Amino acid sequence: MSRPALDVAALPTHAFGPRATLWWGVVTMLCIESVALLLTAIALLYVRGNFPGWPPAGTAPPRLTAATLDTAVLLLSLLPMRLAERAARSRERFWTAAIFGFMALVGLACCALRYFELAALNCRWDDHAYGSAVWLLVGMHTAHLIGATLENGLLAAVIVGPVEPKHYVDADSNAFYWYFIVFGWLPVYALVYLWPRWT
Repeated sequence: MSRPALDVAALPTHAFGPRATLWWGVVTMLCIESVALLLTAIALLYVRGNFPGWPPAGTAPPRLTAATLDTAVLLLSLLPMRLAERAARSRERFWTAAIFGFMALVGLACCALRYFELAALNCRWDDHAYGSAVWLLVGMHTAHLIGATLENGLLAAVIVGPVEPKHYVDADSNAFYWYFIVFGWLPVYALVYLWPRWT
């Protein structure tokens, strides 16, 4: 018994949020990256158990200025990224491109601050296990930050040019990734920059 074919020509070719396959791809990627960050944080906690002091004797706690400023910039960036997400969902070409261009600049500023944060760790990655653990954790988040910054700039450039509806879906999904960058940084900041002052 044969069934008539369904005519799906009238269905939309793109969707936002959980209705988009790209959104599920981003969610899956974020699950993987979250587990990687979590395992790195657990490794830092494990290494901590091998030292009577944290950081070890002879290593000053990380300086807070650059890391705290970076944290503030990241938290403040949530508002323009939310506006970019709304502009993408409304297919407002000018505002989507403009805000993603601005977010690329914000990302570059955060990357520049990250350079000073790494210098403020007061140790090299190969000085001791503490140095390796904190450099790995901050470095892993930095890799995510660089990737998100490049994608923000790429999306701004793409949307300025000939734009298709799928590009707005890309922008919407990238906003979701930026939220991960911001909220993923908070426990890293607490573990690396604040915790040595509490122990």
